[in-house]
Amino acid sequence: MATDYKQIMQNIREFYDFSGKEVLAVGAGGGQLIELGRGTKKLIAIDKDLAAIRQLEARVVAQGLQNQVEIVNADFCETSLSGDVVYFEFSLHEMDDPEDALRHASNLAPDILIFDHLPDSTWAFHAVEEDKVRRSTNALAHFGCVRHQAFHAEQHFQDHAQLLEKVSCQGELAVDRARRFLRRTNIVIPMTYGLTLMAGAPQAHR
Repeated sequence: MATDYKQIMQNIREFYDFSGKEVLAVGAGGGQLIELGRGTKKLIAIDKDLAAIRQLEARVVAQGLQNQVEIVNADFCETSLSGDVVYFEFSLHEMDDPEDALRHASNLAPDILIFDHLPDSTWAFHAVEEDKVRRSTNALAHFGCVRHQAFHAEQHFQDHAQLLEKVSCQGELAVDRARRFLRRTNIVIPMTYGLTLMAGAPQAHR
């Protein structure tokens, strides 16, 4: 496993309590952290990537969360669902306009929780996402932050081939950056990420 998802899950649960809440989870396709749905009133997972949605559906069934999780294949900014919290799971930096996405979220729920890479993350550099992460981080500055916490983790790979399998989908620049690990084994790449809680409109969830 490249990432310690158990540690990430613990970080989230200690930072924010999802218990009994209606959660709009943006970018939850893939379902690595779908265990968050357990204990919520309902978790509505929104993702426009159909392949990721298929992975999510399989994980929901495997975890026995069919009654807890609703899956919506759609562009988040085109949805009008409401809840107690909008939760961006490593997805805000992927938005075409992160600031617009946050404005939309503020109309849907009183709480907005952003879980994403931080600009100084070495892993974001190797995934060729540093510009996207910087842009989404800058967007947060236009909204009121209730609480923020930074975390440090690591991405682990057996060798260069396994790393390449992970990053090659990001294009030639990612492949080029991975060359520094050629002929290396037990590769460890630091990853920094943050949790940020912001307040949406108090009347957003009726």
